[in-house]
Amino acid sequence: MPRMRPFILSVDDERDVTDLVRFLLTQAGCDVATAASGRAALAAVAERRPDLILLDLMLPDIDGFGVCEILRREPSTATIPVIVLTAWATTDAQNLGLELGALDYLTKPFRPRELVARVQRLLAPRHVLRIT
Repeated sequence: MPRMRPFILSVDDERDVTDLVRFLLTQAGCDVATAASGRAALAAVAERRPDLILLDLMLPDIDGFGVCEILRREPSTATIPVIVLTAWATTDAQNLGLELGALDYLTKPFRPRELVARVQRLLAPRHVLRIT
């Protein structure tokens, strides 16, 4: 039986970022959905549980810290891997993101191969991605 493609949710209010993430991860063998706000992200997760979430911190309604905290409180979403993908490059922000349950923290601008590699690391061994 063929493996299912990993399903990734990219959460960012900057369309250029979600478009680039969708392109890169689709090329690597993933299905990618996007959300432009914290509320939209939580609704998307309730609709279809992603294998991994890429989460910006600066969102127009519920910030990424709040989204991460809500996800970790719910048993059905507590184990979804989260990578913070943000322009906020402070040590305090990084520490708080990791304390709230993110498994990785990547700052913008990011290197495409690094993003794919970090996603691959968190999805393995359940899925195999192609690094392009």
